[in-house]
Amino acid sequence: MTPYDRTVVRFSRREILRLASILGAGAIVAPAYSRRVLARPIFDAYPFTLGIASGDPTPDGIVLWTRLAPKPLEGGGMPMEYVEVDWEVARDTRFTSIVQRGTEIARPELGHSVHVEVEGLEPAREYYYRFRAGAEVSRTGRMKTAPAAGAAVDRLRFAVCGCQNYEQGYYTAFRRMSEEQFDFVFHTGDYIYEMRASNGRADVVRQHNGHETYTLEDYRNRYALYKMDRDLMAAHAAAPWIVTWDDHEVDNNYAGDVDERASPPEIFLLRRAAAYQAYYEMMPLRRSALPSGSRMRIYRRLQFGALVDLTVLDTRQWRSDQACGDGLRTDCAEALDESRTMMGPEQEKWLYDSLTDVRARWTVVGQQVPTFARDFKAWYPDGRFAMDKWDGYVAARRRLYAHLKDSKAPNPIVLSGDVHMHYAADLKLDFANVRSPTIGVELTNTSITSLGDGSDVSSEWAAIKSDNPHIKYHSARRGYIACTATPSTLRADFKILDKVTVPDFPARTDGSIVVEAGHPGANTD
Repeated sequence: MTPYDRTVVRFSRREILRLASILGAGAIVAPAYSRRVLARPIFDAYPFTLGIASGDPTPDGIVLWTRLAPKPLEGGGMPMEYVEVDWEVARDTRFTSIVQRGTEIARPELGHSVHVEVEGLEPAREYYYRFRAGAEVSRTGRMKTAPAAGAAVDRLRFAVCGCQNYEQGYYTAFRRMSEEQFDFVFHTGDYIYEMRASNGRADVVRQHNGHETYTLEDYRNRYALYKMDRDLMAAHAAAPWIVTWDDHEVDNNYAGDVDERASPPEIFLLRRAAAYQAYYEMMPLRRSALPSGSRMRIYRRLQFGALVDLTVLDTRQWRSDQACGDGLRTDCAEALDESRTMMGPEQEKWLYDSLTDVRARWTVVGQQVPTFARDFKAWYPDGRFAMDKWDGYVAARRRLYAHLKDSKAPNPIVLSGDVHMHYAADLKLDFANVRSPTIGVELTNTSITSLGDGSDVSSEWAAIKSDNPHIKYHSARRGYIACTATPSTLRADFKILDKVTVPDFPARTDGSIVVEAGHPGANTD
């Protein structure tokens, strides 16, 4: 006897076309009305084990996400059937004032994930949402729509975070973020780490599941392990997330179709396709981000009234291979090659066109790895630069900074992560010249857990600062950045936790910088 009641649902032509737009026209090879839909499933175990999420807010809508996974670490444990999932959006946590509701289909082709693109909401307003499948109900999430286009906005608060190696610490920083209830969270990447379980090493506090990830099921199970964490679920339920990826969602330091092992590109692209599909399945992304094989467009633009214009970049999928074999290098002529790219020509043109059209007070560019120069003379007397960062793509950085300046995009702020340290840095047209004009400020978030507890500052911080005077703040602890934008200032509070190898530590503000509108440069507070 099956634990599911099967109901044949006949779809209208409009629904068939909508399915085609989601899955690709070629995916619907038989009439949609012949598909069986489990309209009233009875689950053997709770299906919302991976939580819920919202993302990419607009003035009138948002993306709502969940995934049915009664056996989350076994590929989800769902039958290969379509399943109806109901959703509701309300003005209150008790759902006495429901403003929208509907039904989406959780499909096996997408791991029974659900992406609902809600429209028709009011701008700059808090709402609450939940899902239902059969008799099971998800937790309630809070989300907030963006302010109306061009609207005056007095204040916007957002968090910046990333790099959350499951084995190297607890996700207490996410719990602290959930307690602040930001307008949105920007995640700079490394949501999962692809490497194999550490097999009980003493320097980790909990274990990955299984071997290194290669297949779609591998990636699904690794995401499931991460998403089952209660603190991460709380952060997703507390505010909308705007996400981008870095390297560990696929493979460490991959560049375009080149992986760390120099595999044949056609082989690596099979892995990349599996990783990209799992990423889409697990994130609150719009249908426009649905991958096509090993390609997936995640660069996009979001606007928050007349206050913040946010462009989200992808510096992995189309970048040139790292110069001089990657790593820390000095006198690497290849890094200066004018043809080298971080974004690829199509995305680069899209970004530069977007910069000419910014009307908001703050131009925020969210991406993965530091753009500012980091000279490692403290370790190497001849000076060394990291080839995986924008230091290995000098011409691409020069083009980016020139367009930020020449477009007159108001008050540029760049967001980055990857390096497991907090930084605030002035952006210079020429980092070798201290008198070079400052054209903006970069805020780099430390990790949530990666590399364990860390320290207040790097042991070589005094030398690093002397060699890199454009760096205005630094911490080697774990945590996140809490940003507050107003028409006159953008303030970044660098939140840190003294320990992540012990659960439930408090977060504290270690340092703050303030950027004044019209006066580029980071001022310590």
